Amino acid sequence: MSETPITAAFVERIQAIKFDTLPKQAVAVAKQVVTDTLAVMLAGATRAPETVAILIPYVREQGGEPQASVVSGGFKTSMPNAAFVNGTLANVLEYDAAWSPPNHPASPTVPAILAIAEGQRLSGAEVLEAVVAAFEVQARVRLAGTGLSGRFHKPGTTGMFGAAAGAAKAFKLDPKQMAMALGLAGSKAGSLGSNSGTMTKPSHAGHSARMGVECALLARMGWTASADVFGPKGYFDTFMKESRPELLLEGFGSPFWMIKPGVGFKAYPCIYLIHRAIDAALALKREHAFKPDQIASVEIVQPPLSSVDRAAPRDGLDAKHSTQYSTLIALLDGAVTIDSYSTERMQAADVRALLPKVQYKADKSITATLEDMHATVTVTLKDGKKLSKRQDQLAGWAGNPLTPEQQRAKFLSCAQPLLKASDAQRMLDLADRIETLSDIGAIMDIARCDKRSA
Repeated sequence: MSETPITAAFVERIQAIKFDTLPKQAVAVAKQVVTDTLAVMLAGATRAPETVAILIPYVREQGGEPQASVVSGGFKTSMPNAAFVNGTLANVLEYDAAWSPPNHPASPTVPAILAIAEGQRLSGAEVLEAVVAAFEVQARVRLAGTGLSGRFHKPGTTGMFGAAAGAAKAFKLDPKQMAMALGLAGSKAGSLGSNSGTMTKPSHAGHSARMGVECALLARMGWTASADVFGPKGYFDTFMKESRPELLLEGFGSPFWMIKPGVGFKAYPCIYLIHRAIDAALALKREHAFKPDQIASVEIVQPPLSSVDRAAPRDGLDAKHSTQYSTLIALLDGAVTIDSYSTERMQAADVRALLPKVQYKADKSITATLEDMHATVTVTLKDGKKLSKRQDQLAGWAGNPLTPEQQRAKFLSCAQPLLKASDAQRMLDLADRIETLSDIGAIMDIARCDKRSA
């Protein structure tokens, strides 16, 4: 008897994920994932105006059956088109969930699942089941793909498979159809990390969300693809020199990756590699209460991470990748918020005066992995006094989670610029009990903003 192809065995495990047998902790994390993703989509719709000004009119012009809501758009479009917009909005502010190995697991997947759930009138429990499956698939593909180049932006690679798997679960595809959806996803995967700091970078998440829906739809209609995309000459062999396909299966769901090591929910709307420096700067500001005009220079010691070493960011999107700018804003304002990355704040006199005095010192002795690194910020005052803070813990990460109060505050701060307070609270209440909803349409009706508040 021949050995079962690895993709078929992988599909068996994905198919076995059922809401009724999920651990309570997985359900709780999946609910937080949905709530957090709704929040960052709403924020993206109001705080990335240049992107939105192109994205929503573009999708509106494409037409499409009114199946799923475009967040903030005031209209419905086809499920793939809605997933594209909403996935891009979810990642545009760098405020969406992250985890290890480094990836954005929510922005490529949750918008796809929500679009299908709205279009097919699925229950909240079905949404959560698909989210758990999508996350586990991404984790396994990321683990097995040991040789995946860091030049890829992972939402466009592993995120593509997560979106296709989540969509396949939402559409209730059979094993053969799910294998076809994953095979097709393998030919859609790709992204360039060099596009970080531009409008294209968040579109990787949107593209994966859209293609995840499309892959599942086509597979449901009988489209064919490789039945063993993770086997010989498949995704791993094509994209990388080294891989361990057996890690697709080893430990699958035991526990689910969203339980251990867990999901990180960001406290600040920027690249997670910057957050420790922000926390160190905020602690210095709280403890010493110095004024901006007292600062002579700032030094940040971190591992050599070229992706976040940007001394002179071009604009707000680029600044989200700048350790120097983000640390300075924390020192100046005592907070880092969505508005910290506005054009107005970037061009303010205090920023222009001090940003050239913020230095990034790359220390090769510090572990360069997100979960294990640390950052030290030293502020030298004009009187010669040096103030220094080392930050080891990562806010929002497993083991140091955001409190329920912080989670609620993040949601409302993201939602209320777009929604009336009563609508924001109603969406939060619905998301808090999503597993009891027979239809998630009421959530998306609010997110669509047919009547936008002033």
